[in-house]
Amino acid sequence: MSNATPATGGFQHLEVETSANGVCTITLNRPDRLNAVNPQLSIELPQAVDHAAHDDAVRVVVITGAGRGFCAGLDLGEPVSLSAGSRSERFDPLYWVGKWVLSITRCEKPVIAAVNGPAAGAGFGLALACDMRVVAAGARLTAGYVRRGLSPDAGVTWMLPRLIGHARAAEIIFSGRDVMADEAERIGLATRVAPDGEALAIAHAMAAMIASGPPIALALTKRLLLESASATLEAQLRSELSHIKTCFGTADVREAMAAFGEKRTPVFQGK
Repeated sequence: MSNATPATGGFQHLEVETSANGVCTITLNRPDRLNAVNPQLSIELPQAVDHAAHDDAVRVVVITGAGRGFCAGLDLGEPVSLSAGSRSERFDPLYWVGKWVLSITRCEKPVIAAVNGPAAGAGFGLALACDMRVVAAGARLTAGYVRRGLSPDAGVTWMLPRLIGHARAAEIIFSGRDVMADEAERIGLATRVAPDGEALAIAHAMAAMIASGPPIALALTKRLLLESASATLEAQLRSELSHIKTCFGTADVREAMAAFGEKRTPVFQGK
């Protein structure tokens, strides 16, 4: 990315940089292990997302993987015991990759997954948690838990049925089979399919377009989309009215109206 500045944090398994147009790219950086999850990475990713969420210079987040993989799930070469760690961690129901999912859904900025290669297990859940998914043509999306005698984690059983329906989700999870990019696009898992090697570039183009939009309206829209999963229609209508009233009070709406009258592109400041 040009004109990008590294984020602080001293991460061991992540690279984080923010471009001048407000796109923060978080790259899982364990390419020799297809960016599989180990204990350190499980801690670092939510920290990086939370940092981006609270950074006013960031308008859109892109998550991708270094090398030829997105995230291969749990690193079986570096097993972790979920009963290890401090007492608070052992009794934390969100311990481990649950914190990945919450950090992304709680981030009131659009998050795009650039799935450049295999996304399996928790890596599959990571992709599902993002608002949009650009999937490389040769990438495989795999729940895969049953192959290891496991039930799913990382929000897979919550996200997948909401994206593609219960029956399709059940078949994919129960079988543990691979979903290739063309099928993922057909059933609504992939927002867009990219030629191999171009997923990140296409995700960046999408992110740049979104980043030019009004930050307050985007944040409130993401909040509405998440609320809609459990809200009644009446409750959702009330939330929509409340949030659009908030938008009407912003300088960004005044700028949009002025730009419309002056036949120019609005410049949104998030105010």
